[in-house]
Amino acid sequence: MTSARTSYAHMLAKPNAKHVRSLVNFFEQGAKPESRDGFGVEIEHLPVHNSDDTAVTYGEANGIETLMLRLREYYDESREYWQDDQLVGLARDGIGISLEPGGQIETSIGVVRNSSELGAIYEQFRREIDPILDELGFRLVNYGYQPKSCALDISINPKRRYAAMNEYLGHIGQYGPCMMRASASTQVSIDYANEQDAIEKLRLGSAVGPIINYFFRNTPFFEGEVNHMPLRRQRMWDFLDCQRTNLIPGLYEDGFGWEDYAVGVLGTPLMFADLTHTPEAAGLPVERKEFAAFRETADDVYPDRELNDYEVAHILSTHFNDVRLKNFIEMRHWDSLPIERAQRLMEIVGALFYDPARLAQLADYFDGIGEADVFAAKATLNAHGDAAEPYGNSLEFWREFLGLEGVMADVPGDAKWPEVFQA
Repeated sequence: MTSARTSYAHMLAKPNAKHVRSLVNFFEQGAKPESRDGFGVEIEHLPVHNSDDTAVTYGEANGIETLMLRLREYYDESREYWQDDQLVGLARDGIGISLEPGGQIETSIGVVRNSSELGAIYEQFRREIDPILDELGFRLVNYGYQPKSCALDISINPKRRYAAMNEYLGHIGQYGPCMMRASASTQVSIDYANEQDAIEKLRLGSAVGPIINYFFRNTPFFEGEVNHMPLRRQRMWDFLDCQRTNLIPGLYEDGFGWEDYAVGVLGTPLMFADLTHTPEAAGLPVERKEFAAFRETADDVYPDRELNDYEVAHILSTHFNDVRLKNFIEMRHWDSLPIERAQRLMEIVGALFYDPARLAQLADYFDGIGEADVFAAKATLNAHGDAAEPYGNSLEFWREFLGLEGVMADVPGDAKWPEVFQA
């Protein structure tokens, strides 16, 4: 890794030491030194009208709100999430249903141990939701971006967090409205044993993620047109907000650890503050418990004490790095995928990161790379497609090295991929 005389944290202004310790404790509590074989999988779905493939919104007649209300009977009433008398989340053991800003419907599944368990839980979800969708006249599709609608034609769903994000991300970077309103992803989360294991997996996941993403790419459309960029969603995130997306700052510096990660997160404006689980704010009106925080960091918002798990989880959720650390490791590179392809992706991630021999092989290969190398790998994949040579090797080399035999980018039946992107 890149040489550094001091750790990344020592180059930054120090946040509240109690807050730093709270995040480090959260990471320590997430470590699983004895059993490391669990997965969490999140699949976001794009809702589109059967009549014309345009986006379905929350408030329209027979739209997302109606769907959520009809789904209630299958979920645990005590775990419903309402905001301003509008239902925006459902859950039961094994699965949670939540809404992304543009009405994307996310299934959060886990913890599962293998792809068969993932498939069984997902199939039950589809058995329940599909008849309702048929009656309402829309369906859920698995693309990285809406097939017909443009981002600004899609309204934001009713969460105060998303209103703040829309205001903030809509005025910086290049792709804020596109990411929030019209994109959809697949995310795979894995366990870590300890700090060293976590940092190694963050580094390796960040390095190989764009390559795996290329083979699983699934964004044939962008803003109502044929998409001509293989890693379109990757580019959207990379150019969204340098404070909280792309690579974790300092990740490839020698000595980088949990404290460095905590200091970086805590030193960034929250974007949105959530005091709903802060005891000191119990008597405040709701608008003072949840509010935009475009300049305020956690030190400005939270009390001078150790933070509780809800507060820590919220702070961490305001960062969207390619691979991010919570009390697990979340890999976020990939476009929304049909369940069969999501199962295959989970198997590949498991083979690479849970097999000690494969993990050691990866670590040996990538020893000495830095963040500039990862930036270059992303750029060459987007610029050169099948002719790209990320980290100096052909895609055929990476297909074999990463166990991607038989994996191809999806070619939907009603769309044509540009020829350059055929795997």
